[in-house]
Amino acid sequence: MRKKNLPYQSVFFTFLTLNIVLLCTSLMISASAQANTTKKDPTYTIGFKNEPILKVFNWIERASGYRFSYNKTDIKAVRPILIEEKQRSMVQLLTELSSKSGLDFRISSGLIAVSPKENPVSSPVSPPQTIKKLKTDTVIQGQVLDTLKKPLVSVSVYVKGKSNIGTSTDQNGRYSIKVPQNATLVFKMVGFIAVEEPASRPTINVILREEQGGLDEVVVTAFGKKQRKEAVVGSVTSITAKELKIPSSNLTTALAGRIAGVVAYQRSGEPGADNANFFVRGVTTFGNGSGSPLILIDNIELTTTDLARLQPDDIESFSVLKDASATALYGARGANGVIFITTKQGKQGTAQFTVRLENSISTATQNIEIADPVTHMQLYTEAQLTRDPLAKLLYQQNKIDHTIAGDNPVIYPATNWTDLLFNKRTSNQRGNLSVRGGGKVAQFYVAGSYNKDNGTLKVDERNNFNTNVKLSTYQLRSNVNMQLGPQTELVVRFSGYFDDYNGPIDGGSAIYTKALRTSPTLFAPYYAPDAANIASQHILFGNYRSGTNFYLNPYADLLRGYKDYSQSRMLAQLELNQKLSAITEGLNFRSLISTNRYSFFDVRRAYGPYFYGISTYDKFSDQYTLQWQNETEGPAAYEDIRSVSGGKRDANTNLYAQAALDYNRFFGSKHNVGGALIFTMQQSLSPGNDWDDVQVSLPRRNIGLSGRASYAYDNRYFAEFNFGYNGSERFYSDQQFGFFPTFGLGWVVSNESFWKAKFINKLKIRGSYGLVGNDRIGRDEDRFFYLSRVNLANGGRGANFGYDNATYKPGVSISRYPNLDITWEKSYQSNIAIELSLFNKLNFIGEFYQKHTKNILQERSSIPTTMGLSTGILANVGEAKSKGVDLSLDYTENLSNDVWFSVRGSFTFARGEYSKFEEPAYNEKYLLHPGQSISQAYGYIAERLFIDEKDVQNSPKQTFGIYQAGDIKYRDINGDGQITTLDRVPIGNPTTPEITYGGGISAGYKNFDFSVFLQGLARESFFINTAATAPFVNYDNPWDQINGGRTGENALIKAYADSHWSEENRNIYALWPRLSVVPVENNNQTSTWFMRNGSFLRVKSVEVGYTLPKGLSKRIKAEVFRVYFSGLNLFQFSKFKLWDPEMGTSGMGYPLQKVFNFGLNVNF
Repeated sequence: MRKKNLPYQSVFFTFLTLNIVLLCTSLMISASAQANTTKKDPTYTIGFKNEPILKVFNWIERASGYRFSYNKTDIKAVRPILIEEKQRSMVQLLTELSSKSGLDFRISSGLIAVSPKENPVSSPVSPPQTIKKLKTDTVIQGQVLDTLKKPLVSVSVYVKGKSNIGTSTDQNGRYSIKVPQNATLVFKMVGFIAVEEPASRPTINVILREEQGGLDEVVVTAFGKKQRKEAVVGSVTSITAKELKIPSSNLTTALAGRIAGVVAYQRSGEPGADNANFFVRGVTTFGNGSGSPLILIDNIELTTTDLARLQPDDIESFSVLKDASATALYGARGANGVIFITTKQGKQGTAQFTVRLENSISTATQNIEIADPVTHMQLYTEAQLTRDPLAKLLYQQNKIDHTIAGDNPVIYPATNWTDLLFNKRTSNQRGNLSVRGGGKVAQFYVAGSYNKDNGTLKVDERNNFNTNVKLSTYQLRSNVNMQLGPQTELVVRFSGYFDDYNGPIDGGSAIYTKALRTSPTLFAPYYAPDAANIASQHILFGNYRSGTNFYLNPYADLLRGYKDYSQSRMLAQLELNQKLSAITEGLNFRSLISTNRYSFFDVRRAYGPYFYGISTYDKFSDQYTLQWQNETEGPAAYEDIRSVSGGKRDANTNLYAQAALDYNRFFGSKHNVGGALIFTMQQSLSPGNDWDDVQVSLPRRNIGLSGRASYAYDNRYFAEFNFGYNGSERFYSDQQFGFFPTFGLGWVVSNESFWKAKFINKLKIRGSYGLVGNDRIGRDEDRFFYLSRVNLANGGRGANFGYDNATYKPGVSISRYPNLDITWEKSYQSNIAIELSLFNKLNFIGEFYQKHTKNILQERSSIPTTMGLSTGILANVGEAKSKGVDLSLDYTENLSNDVWFSVRGSFTFARGEYSKFEEPAYNEKYLLHPGQSISQAYGYIAERLFIDEKDVQNSPKQTFGIYQAGDIKYRDINGDGQITTLDRVPIGNPTTPEITYGGGISAGYKNFDFSVFLQGLARESFFINTAATAPFVNYDNPWDQINGGRTGENALIKAYADSHWSEENRNIYALWPRLSVVPVENNNQTSTWFMRNGSFLRVKSVEVGYTLPKGLSKRIKAEVFRVYFSGLNLFQFSKFKLWDPEMGTSGMGYPLQKVFNFGLNVNF
């Protein structure tokens, strides 16, 4: 069947051709510009009518590209500026401004240093090429650093009162200046507190500290556009790369609690499987589509794993775009929020080398405490007899007594499986090397890193291969910026990461789970050879046969084989930036083409383990003989290790193209007009493992056109309109395109003339409203909703016919009917925020948002069977509402030049709930979903445990199989005399946390620095997996079936052993009900009995560092030499004690890791 497609291919190739033509045109324009460039300084037509000096500075910065460096106290008394509007050069403009303001200006390296006019004879403005020379008799040199001991570039250094004697720092933060006698040096840089030092010694090193509430902060918004924070009307939160540096190889584990509006949590600590789950403003939809945010690294859409592998050392900016106004330019792709990251670029100057080396020791944050083997056997016997007094005992009293006595451990084993299989701790290493520099024509940033993360599994020397988890990750990055001309820049980026994994054939988490699923006393993990097997070359693994099945032996499963996988992504990107000032001032063009390739494959090799059991035992000689238990099952047929089926193969290729026109211009001194028009095309080919499925194997394509129009008046009022016009291949032709507009407003109240509250440096109110579309709905295999999905050769629908019914033909089945009406999921979003800055030290941002999502895809629940349909029908019938609050606070105090500290915190509340939900019209209104949280669990209210059999008989009948005294008693909600699914009600908090928060303090004293960060979750419930933790029960998860058909015997958790109902202790509020060796479905129901509070507070990270004094670091030719000790996941505070609460229901898996780390950071 032919489908109606967008004309992607012809448009795509036309677009590529157009980019090439534009590139050539840009080069010609650049060459022409160079040929016609004269040495005449640029001029500016500008005037000011009684404008405050700060607004004058802001206008000149936008018009010229220069940045002013000043101390607030120097300009506090300057009166409003009145200058006639006419054409001037920068030197002429600043000369006139000097006469009006009483300030001196000095131009150097793109900076304009501002100082009070103390020497009226000196020239008020000093161009870089005409610095006046005075008689000097002293040369001062030194280096200027920030609080992290990193060099600061382009810091203005000049003589106080003689601003025409000055210089600026180089790429290494160094300077050298000749000064008169008894001079005082001033060190100034935008965004930092100015420092004055007497020129009394030949070397003066200075540390500049950031000035909170000073000049406007610059944030990176959609498509990498840099905007002054004052001008942003959307919800954008930025975080510095240094705040993401924790002793972990996985960047996603650093997100929790650090960014307002981001909900993040981690469920596993296994290397390679430890990605955190994270959402922007929580879960806001309940369809089958993904609720994960769009991840963009240098404008390219990538995956969570790509983000996890990204090195904080390579990050230039990290922004989270949260509301409709901020994400509108991404259209449907940004429906669930956007995480936008830019990597570091080259800088003009000599090459700077940065090296970071770390070595970590990691251990489990918390291990499950298991009862000892003797208690296991004793309570196993109790579990048998309490349910069936005539049961045949698995553990005879004689065996229990010998085990208690510590007799022959081979005959009477008492195995602690976790101690046998796992080490208490392991070590990990990380290293990063980067170089940054360049000249006027080309600048470069090149980096490489290597991370090695090891698991805690033990390696048996009898194997000639490694079965421990080992993940080695290699990364390369190269960003080169080439200035092809005054108006043209070409950027080339190459990056890649490469994972090499080695581990158990089932994975580390599966081995950990198996260690908690087998008997500690039925058999030994392995046996020393008896006389008959003395010549055996293989390991004699122990086992026990139950009927025709063997028991799980985790030791054999660990040693029997290994899995290697290789995962990699390579990315190449070409970006062209062309200024079109020849057409009109402020107009720019950007074009970007990128391709990346991803591949994954694994190889599994294993041998069949030989299982043995005790055949005879002579207790007098203490000798035993062994019996080979699985002789007929094939190990002899594949004694040597060989490949095992089940390997995975995956590959995909992505092509992305973008073209954008951007416009930003000031008219007069108060009017700022901006706009952008962006066209994008994307193609992804990802057949996965199902090459035979035509619809899955076809390339995925989408196109989009988005735009922005903005206006700002006098740095007080801001307005912005955005739209996205997107095309999707998933919908029928009349639904393929969607238009999604947004608008936002901002008002900086503190810039008003009536504002007199000096202690409030900044007060801004902003808001936005808009519509966002989402086409990532439904299952992946439901790509084309308007096409049917028919299997013409379904063996399950076939029939036999002909002579003796000997002929068989498969039948036809339908798994999806065509639906031409399925369309975009739409979200109507509003956001209002307040930004406040007090005393130049305290900054607060508070935001409140609401979302109303419509057209959520659901399967219809009320299709009459008389229609004869063979599969469900999907439709856009669901609706959801969400609301929340994002709060962030930071405070910085500089007590002296040697002592400083800062405090930062964030709080996020995000709640999404059903508004409309396709479900039966229940009479029991509490069963209905509207009004409940999207991740709300439904279950039974457990009142207590049954006291005795009379209590059972006198209570409503429970319809979940056999139950008796000591089992869970549920409440009859609807009063019909029985407990059924109609008695399920919403219980507990949502299973996704509604509150995340974090906060920390950083401090420094001279060369020492210290930081600590706390992170927590609240309003989250999780449920203990009763089937997986039920003592003695043979359990295997139906989704992964890691037992492989072998019999399990769940470990006895010590807390269950200490608190359970028994005939002798009829505690009706015991932690565990009456024991059993078989599943008791009555107790396995989701209920309040096993519901737990998932809230916790964790000391997430701690770091103490020391930077060598300059004199010592120079001896090893280093600019910065810093050593530090850090820790991760050090402590947690929670009411739940069985395992780490952040793991939730996954507590029986590979535990989260506590890390102790030593690091070294050197800059050359």
